[in-house]
Amino acid sequence: MAEHKIKMPDVGEGVVEAEIVTWHVKVGDLVEEDQDVVDVMTDKATVEIPSPVSGKVVRLTGDAGDMIAVGSEILVIETDSDAAASEPTTEQKQTKPEEQPTEVPVVVAPTKSAESQPKPTSPVSAPAKPNSSSKPLASPAVRQRALELDVDLSDVSGTGPAGRILRQDLDDFVAAGGRAVVKSAPTQNGRQKLTGQTETKIIGIRRKIARNMEAAWKTPLITYVEEIDVTEVEALRQHLNANRNEDQPKLTLIPFLGTALIQALKDIPQANAHYFPEDDRLIEFDGVHLGIATATESGLVVPVLHHAEAMDIWEMAGTLASLSAQARDGKASRDNLTGSTITITSLGAMGGLVTTPILNPPETAIIGVNKISERAVFDGMGRVVPRKFMNLSSSFDHRIVDGYDAAMLIQKVRQLLEHPATLFI
Repeated sequence: MAEHKIKMPDVGEGVVEAEIVTWHVKVGDLVEEDQDVVDVMTDKATVEIPSPVSGKVVRLTGDAGDMIAVGSEILVIETDSDAAASEPTTEQKQTKPEEQPTEVPVVVAPTKSAESQPKPTSPVSAPAKPNSSSKPLASPAVRQRALELDVDLSDVSGTGPAGRILRQDLDDFVAAGGRAVVKSAPTQNGRQKLTGQTETKIIGIRRKIARNMEAAWKTPLITYVEEIDVTEVEALRQHLNANRNEDQPKLTLIPFLGTALIQALKDIPQANAHYFPEDDRLIEFDGVHLGIATATESGLVVPVLHHAEAMDIWEMAGTLASLSAQARDGKASRDNLTGSTITITSLGAMGGLVTTPILNPPETAIIGVNKISERAVFDGMGRVVPRKFMNLSSSFDHRIVDGYDAAMLIQKVRQLLEHPATLFI
Protein backbone atom coordinates (compact mmCIF):
# COMPACT_ATOMS: atom_id res chain seq x y z
CA MET A 1 0.00 0.00 0.00
CA ALA A 2 1.43 3.37 -1.02
CA GLU A 3 0.41 6.65 0.56
CA HIS A 4 1.11 10.23 -0.39
CA LYS A 5 1.13 12.80 2.37
CA ILE A 6 0.25 16.36 1.37
CA LYS A 7 1.52 19.10 3.66
CA MET A 8 0.44 22.70 4.02
CA PRO A 9 2.55 24.57 1.44
CA ASP A 10 4.19 27.94 1.91
CA VAL A 11 1.50 30.24 0.45
CA GLY A 12 3.35 33.50 0.95
CA GLU A 13 6.55 35.05 2.23
CA GLY A 14 6.61 35.16 6.02
CA VAL A 15 3.39 33.15 6.37
CA VAL A 16 3.62 30.51 9.09
CA GLU A 17 0.06 29.20 9.04
CA ALA A 18 -3.03 29.19 6.86
CA GLU A 19 -6.72 28.75 7.52
CA ILE A 20 -8.76 25.92 6.08
CA VAL A 21 -11.72 27.48 4.28
CA THR A 22 -13.46 24.57 2.51
CA TRP A 23 -12.79 20.89 2.01
CA HIS A 24 -13.81 19.62 -1.43
CA VAL A 25 -13.32 15.96 -0.46
CA LYS A 26 -13.95 13.66 2.48
CA VAL A 27 -12.43 10.44 3.75
CA GLY A 28 -13.22 7.63 1.31
CA ASP A 29 -13.53 9.85 -1.77
CA LEU A 30 -11.63 8.95 -4.92
CA VAL A 31 -9.65 11.88 -6.35
CA GLU A 32 -7.89 12.45 -9.65
CA GLU A 33 -4.51 14.06 -10.15
CA ASP A 34 -4.76 17.89 -10.19
CA GLN A 35 -8.25 17.78 -8.66
CA ASP A 36 -8.76 20.59 -6.12
CA VAL A 37 -9.10 19.08 -2.65
CA VAL A 38 -9.09 22.04 -0.23
CA ASP A 39 -9.17 25.85 -0.17
CA VAL A 40 -6.88 27.62 2.31
CA MET A 41 -6.50 31.31 3.05
CA THR A 42 -4.00 33.77 4.47
CA ASP A 43 -3.88 37.56 4.40
CA LYS A 44 -7.25 37.64 2.60
CA ALA A 45 -5.91 35.63 -0.35
CA THR A 46 -7.51 32.25 -0.95
CA VAL A 47 -5.75 29.47 -2.86
CA GLU A 48 -6.78 26.01 -3.98
CA ILE A 49 -4.56 23.03 -3.20
CA PRO A 50 -4.75 20.31 -5.87
CA SER A 51 -3.98 16.63 -5.42
CA PRO A 52 -0.63 15.69 -6.99
CA VAL A 53 -1.76 12.06 -7.41
CA SER A 54 -4.83 9.95 -8.07
CA GLY A 55 -6.14 7.74 -5.31
CA LYS A 56 -8.36 7.48 -2.29
CA VAL A 57 -8.56 9.95 0.59
CA VAL A 58 -7.72 8.14 3.82
CA ARG A 59 -7.06 10.99 6.23
CA LEU A 60 -7.90 14.70 6.57
CA THR A 61 -6.50 17.13 9.12
CA GLY A 62 -8.62 19.99 10.43
CA ASP A 63 -12.06 21.45 9.80
CA ALA A 64 -13.13 24.67 8.12
CA GLY A 65 -11.87 27.55 10.24
CA ASP A 66 -8.89 25.66 11.71
CA MET A 67 -5.41 27.18 11.41
CA ILE A 68 -2.77 24.77 10.11
CA ALA A 69 0.97 25.45 10.33
CA VAL A 70 3.00 25.53 7.12
CA GLY A 71 4.64 22.12 6.68
CA SER A 72 2.00 20.24 8.67
CA GLU A 73 0.11 17.31 7.20
CA ILE A 74 -3.31 18.18 5.83
CA LEU A 75 -4.23 15.23 3.63
CA VAL A 76 -3.19 11.64 3.00
CA ILE A 77 -4.08 9.84 -0.24
CA GLU A 78 -3.80 6.09 -0.80
CA THR A 79 -2.62 5.42 -4.34
CA ASP A 80 -3.13 1.63 -4.42
CA SER A 81 -5.91 1.26 -7.03
CA ASP A 82 -7.00 -2.10 -5.63
CA ALA A 83 -7.33 -0.70 -2.16
CA ALA A 84 -9.13 2.32 -3.54
CA ALA A 85 -11.89 0.12 -4.91
CA SER A 86 -12.96 -1.04 -1.46
CA GLU A 87 -13.19 0.51 1.97
CA PRO A 88 -9.86 0.04 3.80
CA THR A 89 -9.68 -1.49 7.24
CA THR A 90 -8.35 0.36 10.24
CA GLU A 91 -5.03 -1.48 9.87
CA GLN A 92 -4.87 -0.54 6.19
CA LYS A 93 -5.48 3.12 6.97
CA GLN A 94 -2.46 3.21 9.27
CA THR A 95 0.94 3.73 7.69
CA LYS A 96 3.17 0.66 8.11
CA PRO A 97 6.55 1.34 9.76
CA GLU A 98 8.47 0.17 6.70
CA GLU A 99 6.39 2.34 4.35
CA GLN A 100 7.04 6.03 4.91
CA PRO A 101 4.54 8.45 3.34
CA THR A 102 5.88 10.24 0.31
CA GLU A 103 5.80 14.01 0.55
CA VAL A 104 4.77 15.66 -2.71
CA PRO A 105 5.30 19.35 -3.37
CA VAL A 106 2.06 21.22 -4.00
CA VAL A 107 1.67 24.12 -6.39
CA VAL A 108 -1.01 26.58 -5.39
CA ALA A 109 -2.59 29.37 -7.38
CA PRO A 110 -4.89 32.25 -6.42
CA THR A 111 -8.53 31.41 -6.83
CA LYS A 112 -11.93 32.65 -6.03
CA SER A 113 -12.64 32.81 -2.29
CA ALA A 114 -14.64 29.90 -1.02
CA GLU A 115 -17.36 32.16 0.28
CA SER A 116 -17.94 33.66 -3.18
CA GLN A 117 -18.06 30.31 -5.05
CA PRO A 118 -21.55 28.97 -5.83
CA LYS A 119 -22.37 26.03 -3.63
CA PRO A 120 -23.51 22.83 -5.32
CA THR A 121 -27.14 21.96 -4.98
CA SER A 122 -27.66 19.09 -2.59
CA PRO A 123 -30.58 17.60 -0.73
CA VAL A 124 -31.42 19.17 2.59
CA SER A 125 -29.97 17.08 5.38
CA ALA A 126 -32.14 17.20 8.47
CA PRO A 127 -30.82 16.75 12.00
CA ALA A 128 -31.37 13.34 13.56
CA LYS A 129 -34.27 13.01 15.96
CA PRO A 130 -35.38 10.19 18.24
CA ASN A 131 -37.44 7.49 16.55
CA SER A 132 -41.16 7.84 16.93
CA SER A 133 -43.77 5.19 16.39
CA SER A 134 -46.33 7.73 15.12
CA LYS A 135 -46.32 8.49 11.38
CA PRO A 136 -46.22 12.23 10.53
CA LEU A 137 -49.49 13.57 9.18
CA ALA A 138 -49.14 15.03 5.69
CA SER A 139 -50.91 15.01 2.33
CA PRO A 140 -49.60 12.84 -0.52
CA ALA A 141 -48.38 15.97 -2.32
CA VAL A 142 -46.35 17.07 0.70
CA ARG A 143 -44.94 13.56 1.11
CA GLN A 144 -43.89 13.49 -2.54
CA ARG A 145 -42.15 16.86 -2.24
CA ALA A 146 -40.40 15.74 0.96
CA LEU A 147 -39.22 12.62 -0.89
CA GLU A 148 -37.81 14.75 -3.72
CA LEU A 149 -35.95 16.95 -1.20
CA ASP A 150 -34.75 13.97 0.85
CA VAL A 151 -36.41 15.41 3.96
CA ASP A 152 -37.59 13.19 6.80
CA LEU A 153 -41.05 14.50 7.68
CA SER A 154 -40.56 13.39 11.27
CA ASP A 155 -38.10 16.27 11.59
CA VAL A 156 -40.62 18.87 10.41
CA SER A 157 -42.97 20.63 12.81
CA GLY A 158 -46.55 20.67 11.53
CA THR A 159 -48.85 23.63 12.09
CA GLY A 160 -52.00 22.19 10.53
CA PRO A 161 -54.92 20.52 12.34
CA ALA A 162 -53.74 17.73 14.65
CA GLY A 163 -50.14 18.59 13.81
CA ARG A 164 -50.55 17.94 10.08
CA ILE A 165 -47.50 19.06 8.07
CA LEU A 166 -48.45 21.65 5.48
CA ARG A 167 -46.63 22.61 2.31
CA GLN A 168 -45.57 25.87 4.01
CA ASP A 169 -44.12 23.95 6.96
CA LEU A 170 -41.94 21.95 4.58
CA ASP A 171 -40.86 25.07 2.68
CA ASP A 172 -39.97 26.81 5.97
CA PHE A 173 -37.93 23.79 7.03
CA VAL A 174 -35.99 23.78 3.74
CA ALA A 175 -35.47 27.56 3.85
CA ALA A 176 -34.06 27.22 7.36
CA GLY A 177 -31.38 24.85 6.07
CA GLY A 178 -32.88 21.72 7.55
CA ARG A 179 -33.60 23.23 10.96
CA ALA A 180 -36.93 22.79 12.65
CA VAL A 181 -38.94 26.01 12.52
CA VAL A 182 -40.81 26.62 15.75
CA LYS A 183 -43.85 28.83 15.40
CA SER A 184 -45.84 30.37 18.16
CA ALA A 185 -49.60 30.67 18.15
CA PRO A 186 -50.85 33.68 16.19
CA THR A 187 -51.37 36.86 18.21
CA GLN A 188 -54.61 38.80 18.17
CA ASN A 189 -53.50 40.73 15.08
CA GLY A 190 -52.81 37.50 13.20
CA ARG A 191 -49.02 37.78 13.26
CA GLN A 192 -46.69 35.16 14.66
CA LYS A 193 -43.61 35.46 16.82
CA LEU A 194 -40.52 34.02 15.14
CA THR A 195 -38.50 31.99 17.63
CA GLY A 196 -35.87 30.42 15.37
CA GLN A 197 -32.21 31.42 15.41
CA THR A 198 -29.11 30.70 13.36
CA GLU A 199 -25.64 30.17 14.80
CA THR A 200 -22.68 30.62 12.46
CA LYS A 201 -18.98 30.05 13.01
CA ILE A 202 -17.05 33.12 11.91
CA ILE A 203 -14.14 31.99 9.74
CA GLY A 204 -12.18 33.08 6.71
CA ILE A 205 -12.12 36.70 5.58
CA ARG A 206 -14.88 37.72 8.00
CA ARG A 207 -12.81 36.48 10.95
CA LYS A 208 -9.73 38.37 9.72
CA ILE A 209 -11.80 41.53 9.26
CA ALA A 210 -13.20 41.18 12.79
CA ARG A 211 -9.75 40.79 14.33
CA ASN A 212 -8.28 43.66 12.32
CA MET A 213 -11.15 45.94 13.33
CA GLU A 214 -10.72 45.00 16.97
CA ALA A 215 -7.05 45.96 16.77
CA ALA A 216 -7.83 49.18 14.89
CA TRP A 217 -10.48 50.22 17.40
CA LYS A 218 -7.79 50.52 20.09
CA THR A 219 -6.17 53.33 18.10
CA PRO A 220 -6.98 56.86 19.36
CA LEU A 221 -8.63 58.46 16.33
CA ILE A 222 -9.51 61.94 15.21
CA THR A 223 -12.16 62.17 12.49
CA TYR A 224 -12.26 65.35 10.42
CA VAL A 225 -15.19 66.13 8.08
CA GLU A 226 -15.12 68.77 5.37
CA GLU A 227 -17.60 69.73 2.65
CA ILE A 228 -16.15 70.01 -0.86
CA ASP A 229 -17.70 71.68 -3.91
CA VAL A 230 -17.12 69.05 -6.61
CA THR A 231 -19.08 70.81 -9.37
CA GLU A 232 -16.03 71.58 -11.48
CA VAL A 233 -14.22 68.28 -11.03
CA GLU A 234 -17.44 66.37 -11.82
CA ALA A 235 -17.89 68.43 -15.00
CA LEU A 236 -14.30 67.62 -15.98
CA ARG A 237 -14.77 63.94 -15.24
CA GLN A 238 -17.93 63.74 -17.35
CA HIS A 239 -16.24 65.64 -20.21
CA LEU A 240 -13.23 63.31 -20.19
CA ASN A 241 -15.45 60.22 -20.13
CA ALA A 242 -17.50 61.52 -23.04
CA ASN A 243 -14.35 62.04 -25.13
CA ARG A 244 -12.20 59.10 -24.02
CA ASN A 245 -10.72 56.61 -26.44
CA GLU A 246 -12.06 53.07 -26.65
CA ASP A 247 -8.97 51.71 -24.92
CA GLN A 248 -9.24 54.15 -22.01
CA PRO A 249 -11.08 53.16 -18.80
CA LYS A 250 -14.09 55.01 -17.48
CA LEU A 251 -13.15 57.61 -14.89
CA THR A 252 -14.70 57.72 -11.44
CA LEU A 253 -14.03 60.37 -8.81
CA ILE A 254 -11.41 58.17 -7.08
CA PRO A 255 -8.51 58.92 -9.51
CA PHE A 256 -9.07 62.66 -9.06
CA LEU A 257 -9.22 62.31 -5.27
CA GLY A 258 -6.14 60.08 -5.32
CA THR A 259 -4.22 62.63 -7.40
CA ALA A 260 -5.20 65.43 -5.03
CA LEU A 261 -4.27 63.34 -2.00
CA ILE A 262 -0.84 62.50 -3.43
CA GLN A 263 -0.06 66.20 -3.84
CA ALA A 264 -1.37 67.10 -0.37
CA LEU A 265 0.66 64.37 1.35
CA LYS A 266 3.90 66.11 0.36
CA ASP A 267 3.25 68.60 3.17
CA ILE A 268 1.90 66.05 5.70
CA PRO A 269 4.12 62.97 5.20
CA GLN A 270 3.17 61.48 8.58
CA ALA A 271 -0.26 60.72 7.09
CA ASN A 272 1.38 58.47 4.47
CA ALA A 273 3.08 56.24 7.00
CA HIS A 274 3.10 53.09 9.10
CA TYR A 275 3.24 53.38 12.88
CA PHE A 276 4.39 50.51 15.09
CA PRO A 277 3.63 51.46 18.70
CA GLU A 278 5.19 48.32 20.17
CA ASP A 279 8.67 49.69 19.42
CA ASP A 280 7.82 53.39 18.92
CA ARG A 281 8.69 53.29 15.23
CA LEU A 282 7.25 55.42 12.41
CA ILE A 283 7.99 54.79 8.72
CA GLU A 284 7.14 57.66 6.36
CA PHE A 285 6.99 56.66 2.69
CA ASP A 286 8.12 58.73 -0.27
CA GLY A 287 5.90 56.72 -2.61
CA VAL A 288 2.13 56.54 -2.17
CA HIS A 289 0.74 53.00 -2.18
CA LEU A 290 -2.95 53.80 -2.33
CA GLY A 291 -5.35 51.24 -0.86
CA ILE A 292 -8.92 51.32 -2.15
CA ALA A 293 -11.40 49.56 0.16
CA THR A 294 -13.58 47.28 -1.97
CA ALA A 295 -16.72 45.40 -0.94
CA THR A 296 -16.88 41.77 -2.07
CA GLU A 297 -19.24 38.88 -1.35
CA SER A 298 -16.69 37.63 1.17
CA GLY A 299 -16.20 40.94 2.96
CA LEU A 300 -14.12 44.09 2.67
CA VAL A 301 -10.71 43.81 0.98
CA VAL A 302 -8.21 46.53 0.07
CA PRO A 303 -6.60 46.30 -3.39
CA VAL A 304 -3.47 48.45 -3.55
CA LEU A 305 -2.34 50.84 -6.29
CA HIS A 306 1.39 50.55 -5.72
CA HIS A 307 3.29 53.76 -6.54
CA ALA A 308 0.16 55.69 -7.39
CA GLU A 309 2.34 58.84 -7.43
CA ALA A 310 3.75 57.61 -10.75
CA MET A 311 0.30 57.17 -12.37
CA ASP A 312 -1.89 59.64 -14.22
CA ILE A 313 -5.66 59.55 -13.74
CA TRP A 314 -6.15 57.12 -16.65
CA GLU A 315 -3.55 54.66 -15.34
CA MET A 316 -5.02 54.94 -11.87
CA ALA A 317 -8.55 54.26 -13.15
CA GLY A 318 -7.48 51.28 -15.25
CA THR A 319 -5.39 49.69 -12.50
CA LEU A 320 -8.15 50.22 -9.97
CA ALA A 321 -10.79 48.66 -12.22
CA SER A 322 -8.60 45.61 -12.84
CA LEU A 323 -7.66 45.09 -9.18
CA SER A 324 -11.24 45.61 -7.97
CA ALA A 325 -12.53 43.01 -10.43
CA GLN A 326 -9.88 40.52 -9.29
CA ALA A 327 -10.75 41.18 -5.64
CA ARG A 328 -14.47 40.64 -6.22
CA ASP A 329 -13.72 37.39 -8.06
CA GLY A 330 -11.36 36.28 -5.27
CA LYS A 331 -8.42 36.18 -7.70
CA ALA A 332 -6.36 39.07 -6.36
CA SER A 333 -2.85 38.01 -5.35
CA ARG A 334 -1.39 38.58 -1.90
CA ASP A 335 0.88 41.32 -3.29
CA ASN A 336 -2.13 43.15 -4.73
CA LEU A 337 -3.86 43.15 -1.33
CA THR A 338 -0.98 44.24 0.89
CA GLY A 339 1.43 47.13 1.29
CA SER A 340 -0.91 50.12 1.28
CA THR A 341 0.35 53.28 3.02
CA ILE A 342 -2.95 55.19 3.05
CA THR A 343 -6.50 54.06 2.24
CA ILE A 344 -9.51 55.58 0.50
CA THR A 345 -12.89 54.11 1.44
CA SER A 346 -16.05 55.11 -0.38
CA LEU A 347 -19.69 54.61 0.55
CA GLY A 348 -20.84 57.42 -1.71
CA ALA A 349 -22.85 55.14 -3.97
CA MET A 350 -24.85 53.97 -0.93
CA GLY A 351 -25.60 57.49 0.27
CA GLY A 352 -24.80 58.88 3.68
CA LEU A 353 -23.64 62.34 4.71
CA VAL A 354 -20.94 61.43 7.24
CA THR A 355 -18.98 58.30 8.15
CA THR A 356 -16.37 57.51 10.79
CA PRO A 357 -13.79 55.38 8.93
CA ILE A 358 -11.65 53.00 10.97
CA LEU A 359 -7.93 52.88 10.21
CA ASN A 360 -6.27 50.01 8.39
CA PRO A 361 -3.28 49.40 10.77
CA PRO A 362 -0.43 50.15 10.66
CA GLU A 363 -1.54 53.08 8.47
CA THR A 364 -2.06 56.47 10.08
CA ALA A 365 -4.81 57.88 7.82
CA ILE A 366 -7.93 56.84 5.93
CA ILE A 367 -10.00 59.07 3.63
CA GLY A 368 -13.76 58.46 3.51
CA VAL A 369 -15.91 59.51 0.54
CA ASN A 370 -19.59 60.30 1.06
CA LYS A 371 -22.39 60.87 -1.43
CA ILE A 372 -22.55 63.76 -3.88
CA SER A 373 -25.67 65.90 -3.58
CA GLU A 374 -26.85 68.90 -5.56
CA ARG A 375 -28.36 71.99 -3.99
CA ALA A 376 -29.00 75.65 -4.75
CA VAL A 377 -26.49 78.20 -3.43
CA PHE A 378 -25.72 81.88 -3.90
CA ASP A 379 -22.85 82.50 -6.32
CA GLY A 380 -21.59 85.68 -4.62
CA MET A 381 -23.34 87.99 -7.07
CA GLY A 382 -26.87 87.57 -5.76
CA ARG A 383 -27.76 84.71 -8.09
CA VAL A 384 -28.92 81.26 -7.04
CA VAL A 385 -27.14 78.47 -8.93
CA PRO A 386 -27.01 74.65 -8.63
CA ARG A 387 -23.78 73.21 -7.20
CA LYS A 388 -22.64 69.70 -6.31
CA PHE A 389 -21.21 68.99 -2.87
CA MET A 390 -19.58 66.03 -1.19
CA ASN A 391 -18.29 65.43 2.32
CA LEU A 392 -14.92 63.86 3.04
CA SER A 393 -14.97 62.04 6.38
CA SER A 394 -11.38 61.17 7.21
CA SER A 395 -9.81 59.54 10.27
CA PHE A 396 -6.25 59.79 11.54
CA ASP A 397 -4.10 58.14 14.18
CA HIS A 398 -4.02 60.97 16.70
CA ARG A 399 -0.79 59.66 18.20
CA ILE A 400 0.99 60.60 14.97
CA VAL A 401 -1.21 63.10 13.12
CA ASP A 402 -2.28 66.18 15.08
CA GLY A 403 -5.70 67.70 14.49
CA TYR A 404 -4.15 70.75 12.84
CA ASP A 405 -2.18 68.61 10.39
CA ALA A 406 -5.25 66.50 9.62
CA ALA A 407 -7.22 69.66 8.83
CA MET A 408 -4.39 71.03 6.69
CA LEU A 409 -4.26 67.84 4.63
CA ILE A 410 -8.00 67.79 3.92
CA GLN A 411 -8.11 71.54 3.20
CA LYS A 412 -5.34 71.08 0.61
CA VAL A 413 -7.34 68.23 -0.98
CA ARG A 414 -10.43 70.46 -1.02
CA GLN A 415 -8.61 73.31 -2.77
CA LEU A 416 -7.24 70.98 -5.44
CA LEU A 417 -10.60 69.34 -6.15
CA GLU A 418 -12.48 72.62 -6.24
CA HIS A 419 -9.99 73.93 -8.80
CA PRO A 420 -9.25 70.74 -10.77
CA ALA A 421 -6.91 72.44 -13.26
CA THR A 422 -4.37 72.65 -10.41
CA LEU A 423 -4.26 68.86 -10.29
CA PHE A 424 -2.38 68.86 -13.60
CA ILE A 425 -0.09 71.87 -13.09
